[in-house]
Amino acid sequence: MSRGEAGGHALDIDELTRVYGDSRALDGLTLHIRPGELVALLGPSGCGKTTALRIVAGLDEATSGTVSVAGVDLHRTPANRRDMGMVFQAYSLFPHLTVLDNVAFGLKMRGRGKRERRDRAAQMLELVGLAAYAGRYATELSGGQQQRVALARALAIEPRVLLLDEPLSALDAKVRIQLRDEIRRVQSEVGTTTLLVTHDQEEALAVADRVAVMSRGRLEQVAAPAQLYANPATPFVADFVGLNNKVPAHVSGGRATLLGVGVPTLPGSVAHGAGTARVRPESLTVTGDPAGSATVASVAFLGAISRIAITLADGLTLTAQTPSSAARRLAPGDRVTVGVQPDGVLVVRD
Repeated sequence: MSRGEAGGHALDIDELTRVYGDSRALDGLTLHIRPGELVALLGPSGCGKTTALRIVAGLDEATSGTVSVAGVDLHRTPANRRDMGMVFQAYSLFPHLTVLDNVAFGLKMRGRGKRERRDRAAQMLELVGLAAYAGRYATELSGGQQQRVALARALAIEPRVLLLDEPLSALDAKVRIQLRDEIRRVQSEVGTTTLLVTHDQEEALAVADRVAVMSRGRLEQVAAPAQLYANPATPFVADFVGLNNKVPAHVSGGRATLLGVGVPTLPGSVAHGAGTARVRPESLTVTGDPAGSATVASVAFLGAISRIAITLADGLTLTAQTPSSAARRLAPGDRVTVGVQPDGVLVVRD
């Protein structure tokens, strides 16, 4: 059974605006999420992503535009009747209730019987790997465990849409990685249409079916993670999703010449003339060469990969990313030749 067939509902956001005085928190946001799909709304603080989530949840009201689930406009539907599960950055668990009762709370509010509540809560705790903790209290759990309980509680009511508002921000790095993988697994199993708000590029790329990048209340690009990373549609997306080098380039006939190499240009690039190419560190090649015109400034070991800072003859500094096995042959002060892999690049006029 696919995630859509498991009971997901389409979520449609159309031309959403939100104005606060002279400020436009949202400026015509349109986003269509397929049944069972997990879409990450990604952007820096203040870009409007949390405002969008709150409007979808019914916790804020749009200045204009619509939010629909399964084709039904929710404008006049209050938050408590939208059948949406929410998980916040703060776990928001009830300290006086056991883990089982926390998960069952939403069902109790909906008038479900005690037996049904307990069975459903137990099922959700099993799903998130916390069945053995049903009788404990929130204060007896770690942060990661509490967030799993919050996820189980949100799913227990069988929501039509699951909303995740920076759910991993309060956790340390190791737990954050573990829990993001858990969220992806659980969401895939249950098949609930999900909108995740995050400012963390790695998190969005790791868990989402598609990533929607926002800037200043507007949508810059929506694409599958690999496509978004390899083919950014705008300079903002190129710079925000991953570390980038800015390299002078010249465009002619759909190709860009930079660092002495010709590569194809991506859609959105300048058609002709001088510009600046956005080049991923892993797209740079670094070869030891006593006659090379560039110099290694530093080598940072990061486990399986290393990052190499390189200074060109004109003083421009670039960052390359290579397997550590190759980087071991380089040291600060070494002369090198720098090239570009034959992938497409986005070239813009700065």
